[in-house]
Amino acid sequence: MYMTLLAGLGVGPAARWVTIILFIEVAKRAHQSLSKAQIFTLFYIAGAVMTMPFEQLLYQQFFVGSAAAVGHGMVELIPTWYAPTDPEVLADRNFFQLAWLPALGLIVFRFVISRLDNTVLGYGLFKLASDIEKLPFPMAPIGAQGILALAEDMDEKKGTPETWRWRFFSIGGAVGLAFGLLYLGIPTLSDAVFGRTIQLFPIPFVDWTGRTQSILPAVATGLSFDMGALILGMVLPFFSVVGMFAGLIITIILNPLLYHGRVLTAWAPGDSTVETLFKNQLDFYFSFGLGISLAIAVIGIFSTLRSLRRIRAHQADPGSVDIVRDRGDIPVPAIVWVYAITTLIYILVCGYLIDWHPGVMVILVIYGLIYTPIISFVTARLEGLVGQVLTIPLVREAGLILSGYQGVAVWFLPFPMHNYGVQTVFYREAELTGTKFTSIWKSELFLVPFIVVTSIFFAQFIWSMGAVPSSSYPYAEKIWELNAKNEALLYSSTLGGFSQFREAFKPEVVGAGMGSGLLLFGILSVLGAPTMLLYGAVQGLNQTMPHVVLPMIFGALLGRFYFEKKMGKNWRKFAPVISAGYFCGFGVMAMFCIGVKFLSRSAFDLPY
Repeated sequence: MYMTLLAGLGVGPAARWVTIILFIEVAKRAHQSLSKAQIFTLFYIAGAVMTMPFEQLLYQQFFVGSAAAVGHGMVELIPTWYAPTDPEVLADRNFFQLAWLPALGLIVFRFVISRLDNTVLGYGLFKLASDIEKLPFPMAPIGAQGILALAEDMDEKKGTPETWRWRFFSIGGAVGLAFGLLYLGIPTLSDAVFGRTIQLFPIPFVDWTGRTQSILPAVATGLSFDMGALILGMVLPFFSVVGMFAGLIITIILNPLLYHGRVLTAWAPGDSTVETLFKNQLDFYFSFGLGISLAIAVIGIFSTLRSLRRIRAHQADPGSVDIVRDRGDIPVPAIVWVYAITTLIYILVCGYLIDWHPGVMVILVIYGLIYTPIISFVTARLEGLVGQVLTIPLVREAGLILSGYQGVAVWFLPFPMHNYGVQTVFYREAELTGTKFTSIWKSELFLVPFIVVTSIFFAQFIWSMGAVPSSSYPYAEKIWELNAKNEALLYSSTLGGFSQFREAFKPEVVGAGMGSGLLLFGILSVLGAPTMLLYGAVQGLNQTMPHVVLPMIFGALLGRFYFEKKMGKNWRKFAPVISAGYFCGFGVMAMFCIGVKFLSRSAFDLPY
C-alpha cells in the first residue's frame, strides 16, 4: 500500500520471490528439500497475501472530497456505503467508526464472494476445458517455468557449482538494492527522520510539459527515472516496445496538429502533464481511445479465429501432461449451485442498494446470468487453445448508461460481471507442478480471513500517519486527481442534464479511432511486421505518455544491440532472471525503509 502511494509500485513479485528463496535456503540448511508442489503452494500463498481489498478505502476517502467530485456536484449523491461525505468524519482519519461500517462491510462482501467464485467457478471451467475438451493451454508451461527452475536447483547435489540462475539473480538483486536506496529509500527515510521528503530523483516523473509547450502544444512531456522501466524494456518483446515508441512519436506529431485544428480546444499554455492528459482526453482521446479499444477487440477476435482454424487444420495435440490423479475435485452440481447462489446474492444486494431500480435490475440479470457465463466460457477455451483473453471495452459502462438510472450510486455497486475463464491457466500451472488442488483450496480458507484483518489495519495505520494524498506520497498526489477527473467524467453520464461524458463521447471520433486502428493493423500485416509490433503500434495510437516509454525503449535497445551481441542468444534467457533479481532487491530495500518509517511513526514522546 505504501509503495503504491509513494511511487505507484507494488512489492508483490519481490515479496513472492523473497519468501520462496527464504524457504528454500532454510530447507537446504535443514538438509530437507521442497517439492515442486510445495514451492508452488508457497508461491501462491506469498502472492495471495499481498491482496489489499481495503486499499481502495484510501482512494475512496479522497474521491468524495476531490475537486472533480465537488465540481460535478455529485458529492451529495455519493452513497454512504461507498464512503461517508461528512467532513468531520473524514478529518478524523479513522476507518474504525460507525460511519465507515457500510463501506467496510461491502468491501468484505465483495472480496469473500469474489474469492469463492474465482476458486470454484475457475475450477469448473478448467475441468471443462482440460478434462473434457483436453485443450493444450500453451501459456501455462511459461508461467510454471520459474517454479520448475527453483525445484531443479533444490535437486542439485551438495558441492556442485552454483547455477547461472543464482548468479544473474544476485546481480539483479544488487542493482535493485542500490537503486532502491536512491529512488525510494532516501525519500522514505528522510521523511521518517527529518519530517520532510528529500528526493534524488523526481517521483513519479519530472514534468517538462511547460518547457516544451511552445514547440509541442498539447503534448505531455517528461521522463520517469524509475530503473524498473528500463529493466522491463530489456525483458519485454523487443517489437512490442518499439510499437509503443512508435505510438509515442505519433502522439507527439498528432497532438499539435489537433491543437492547431481546434480539436484540442481545452488545453492552455501552462498546463501540467496531468491537466494536459485530462483535457486532451475530454476533447478527443476518450472517444478515439474507445475506437482503438474496439479495433483491438476486433483484431484479437480475428487473430483468435485464425489460430483456431490453424489448430483444427493440424489437429493439434495438447501434449502429455503429468496429471495428478488425486488432485482434488469439486462435483459439477456444487459448481453450478455456487454460481447460481453467488450471482443471486450479487443481484439481490445490488438491488437493495439502488432501491430495486427496474432498468438496473434488468442489466444485472443480463450481465450476471448471460454475459458472465458466455465471456467466461469463451475465454476459458481461448486460454486453452491459444493463450489469449477476450475483452470487450466499456460493456459495463454501456449497460449502466442505458439502464436509465439517475444518480451516481450505480457506479459503486458490486456488479455481477466477471470473467472466470482467466483462472483456468492457474489450475493448469498447478497441475504441471504436481500440486493438488485441495492444497490451494485449504490455503484459501486461511488466506481470506487473514487478508481481511491485516488489510484493514494496514490501511488504517497509513491513513493515521497523515493525509492521503500529500507531499509524502508524490505518486498519489499527482495521479489521483487525474483518476478522479476521469471517473467523475464517466459518472456524470447518469446525472441527467448536461454531462461532460456526453460531450466527450463523439461517435464520429469513435469510428475514426476504430478505422485508424484497423487500417494501421492492415498496413503492417501486409508489410509482414511482427505481431507484437502490430499490437504495440495500434495501442500506441491512444494518448501515449513519454515518461515511461523513453526508458523502456532505451532498455530494449540496450538489450537488443549490446547485451544480446555480447552474450548471444542466451541473453533472452538471462534477462528475465536479472529482472526478477532486480525487483526482488528493489522490493527488499523499499520494505526495509518503509519498516523504519512505520517504526518512527509508531513511537511517541512521553510527557515527562
